[in-house]
Amino acid sequence: MVLRKGGTAAAAAGVVLTGLVGLVTLGTFAASGAPQQSGNRVGLSAGTVPAAYQGPIEQWGRLCPDLSPPLLAAQLYQESGFDPKARSGVGAEGLAQFMPGTWASYGTDGNNDGRKDPWDPLDAIASAATFDCALATYVAKVPGDRQSNMLAAYNAGPGAVTKYQGVPPYRETQGYVRNILATARSFAAPATPNAPVEVSAQSAGAIYFAQTKLGTPYLWGGDGLASQNGRFDCSGLTKAAFESVGIELPRVANDQWYAGPHPSRDQLRPGDLVFWATDLTDPRSIHHVGIYVGGGYMINAPHTNAVIRYDKIDTREYIGATRVTSDGAQALPTRTPEGNVIAPSRPADPADATPAPAAPTVAPAAAPAPAAPTTPAPGAPPAQAAPAAQATPPGRGGAVAAGGAATPTGAGQPPAKN
Repeated sequence: MVLRKGGTAAAAAGVVLTGLVGLVTLGTFAASGAPQQSGNRVGLSAGTVPAAYQGPIEQWGRLCPDLSPPLLAAQLYQESGFDPKARSGVGAEGLAQFMPGTWASYGTDGNNDGRKDPWDPLDAIASAATFDCALATYVAKVPGDRQSNMLAAYNAGPGAVTKYQGVPPYRETQGYVRNILATARSFAAPATPNAPVEVSAQSAGAIYFAQTKLGTPYLWGGDGLASQNGRFDCSGLTKAAFESVGIELPRVANDQWYAGPHPSRDQLRPGDLVFWATDLTDPRSIHHVGIYVGGGYMINAPHTNAVIRYDKIDTREYIGATRVTSDGAQALPTRTPEGNVIAPSRPADPADATPAPAAPTVAPAAAPAPAAPTTPAPGAPPAQAAPAAQATPPGRGGAVAAGGAATPTGAGQPPAKN
């Protein structure tokens, strides 16, 4: 990644304070399907989703009490990396990675244009929320954490959650639930303005590693390998710095952005990752990352024909910062060599995706609009439409089995999404 606007390099003695390393330590779900405010009013942190998606995710993320905007954003990010053109190897489509059979039953006209199109990101956002909330009603009586059970049903099917009375013992499903819950922290706005962000205990070691690389020539794609003469590019340096303290970051800068919560400019601490983007309203355009060291400076590998050095962070394309956490880094999705997010895998046991109870039909939602806040009674399940038998969606519509085979789903209940 290239720093497009290089800041003024600073002499090391003018930036690194004595003892720097020693200073661093850590609505209810209406039958109509229209989004309403719930008791969970946590919003999105600025700059964490593309601007065109922020309003719809904020609105549809409040469709039912078991969903929230950060949780919905984290789920969409894990599914597709916010790529509305994403297509999986088994045929899942769009931003929310719906299989055609499941879309036929749960596709929702999110922008009220008279069409339900899985490739339309606004329809995909609405449909993911609609399906999440339908699943939440199916597993509402299962003991345990309601959000975890809802996400597990999205991944493995509600039958598996019912059978095991909670998140099923599938490595894929347990990872799916864990990763989305962890990544949601990166999308969540602070509960109160200027709320403190926990300091990272690993920051000092990451800075120390980066300091040992000062003066090393930049190399596009460099990971510091012996075959590369120990050279780095920007995200290669930050990845290696945190790897030195036991945290495995993804390779590219715009994924490293989601490795933890986002401190504001006045909350920056040494060891925070700092980022630049060509479009400050779209985190997908992030192109550069460095490690903050204090005093408005960072260590970074800036660009070709430069060396790892100190630069100012206050330049035009600065989008924000991330305070790396171990669980946040571990939860990030993997990508193909072409840069596409690999959609989460699904469990392989067909029998576990086949419960029998009839389910409510979720009506297509109208275009989302803010509603007056409503607070459901503690522990109360979301309101739902009157039960109606639902035919098994045509086509695959079930969980992905090993090797991409379809998992059958029982009539009258929602399948695992893909």
